[in-house]
Amino acid sequence: MKEIGKLFMEYTKYQYLEESDQQKGEPQPPLEKEYLEGKIIKLPKTFNKREIILDDAIIRRRSVRKYISVPLTIEELAYLLWNTQGVISKNEKATLRTVPSAGARHPFHTYLLINNVENLQEGLYRYNALSHTLVTVNLQGKIKEELVSACLGQTFIGTSAVTFIWTVDIYRTSYRYGQRAYRYVHLDAGHVCQNLYLTAEAIDCGVCAIAAYNDDLLNNLLGLDGENEFAIYLASVGKI
Repeated sequence: MKEIGKLFMEYTKYQYLEESDQQKGEPQPPLEKEYLEGKIIKLPKTFNKREIILDDAIIRRRSVRKYISVPLTIEELAYLLWNTQGVISKNEKATLRTVPSAGARHPFHTYLLINNVENLQEGLYRYNALSHTLVTVNLQGKIKEELVSACLGQTFIGTSAVTFIWTVDIYRTSYRYGQRAYRYVHLDAGHVCQNLYLTAEAIDCGVCAIAAYNDDLLNNLLGLDGENEFAIYLASVGKI
C-alpha cells in the first residue's frame, strides 16, 4: 500500500505532468451532466433558518450518527444543497459557487438518499445545481438497504433524514490539470463537506462524514462507471 501511495504522489507531481487538454485547445466538458429521465422537482430559493455565529458553529461541530425522527423540511434540504453546491453566478466556461474548487471546475454531482424529508418520497435523487432542482433517480424500495450494504453496513445512513453522496466527474478537473486533478478533487470534497457540517448547525441538524464504502458497489448503485465518474465522499444528516 505504501508503494501505491508513493506512486500516486510521484505521478501527480507538477514536473511530470503532460500538456492538459485545455492547453491543447480541446473543447471543455459541460458544467453539469444532463438527466434525460426522472421527475424534476423545483426547490425553494428562500430558507428559514436561525441566525448563528460562525465561531459557535465551528466549536459545536461534531460528527453525529444518531438522529431523532423529526423530518427535514424541503426548505431545509434546499438550504443544505445551496450551501454545499449552490451556483452564485455562471457563464459558458465556469460557475462561481458557495464552495471553493480548484480552477472553479466544480467537478461534483450530489446524490441524495432521502429517508425523512417532508413531501419527498423515499429514495435516491440527484441535485442539479445549475437549476437548483432535484431529479428522481431510483425510488425502488430496496435502494436504502443496498446503499447501507455498499457502505459496509453503517446503519445510520438509512436512519438519517438524508444522506449526501458526492460523485466526481473527473474530466471536469483533469481537463485543466491533468493527473493533478486526482489530488485536487479530494481537497475540494473536504471543502464541500465542511460547509455541510457548518450549515447544519443553523437548522439543528447533525452530520457524519463517511469515507468507508465499497467503491464498486456504490458506483454501480449510482449507475456510474467508476472511472470517468465515481463516488468520493458521503455524509449523513438528521435532526438532533
